[in-house]
Amino acid sequence: MRKFTYLAVFEPTEIGYSVYFPDIVGCVSYGDSFEEAQREAADALGLHIYGMEKDGDKIPTPSKTPQIDSETVAGYIVSPVTVFPDIVRNELDNRAVKTNLTIPAWLKEMAEAQGVNYSKVFQIALMDYLGINQVPMHDRK
Repeated sequence: MRKFTYLAVFEPTEIGYSVYFPDIVGCVSYGDSFEEAQREAADALGLHIYGMEKDGDKIPTPSKTPQIDSETVAGYIVSPVTVFPDIVRNELDNRAVKTNLTIPAWLKEMAEAQGVNYSKVFQIALMDYLGINQVPMHDRK
């Protein structure tokens, strides 16, 4: 299983910690406490890497000594943050999403009278239509 560890910079603020990753431009986070900032930083990093991979962007190699921004406030802490991108991808790709469907009123009335689970029926029908016999292992919850 892939694992990425990047160094994050935790800047103290009046009400918590601001976080940025020198190696991952645009990946920032925040937390009211250092512990919360660490959790939020891991979430932000996982989501950012997920987005980069979906967009086909190259994932930067983590540096051993990050370039600290010259405007970083005194008292900052550099700490490693680890994510498992395959777990993040699996969770995000398999999350339930809402979609609207248009069907004739009479069909809706018949289905509701029989207690049809629209989500389940639609999933089965769509997989059948696409010729998907089984959900790939990496896509299972």
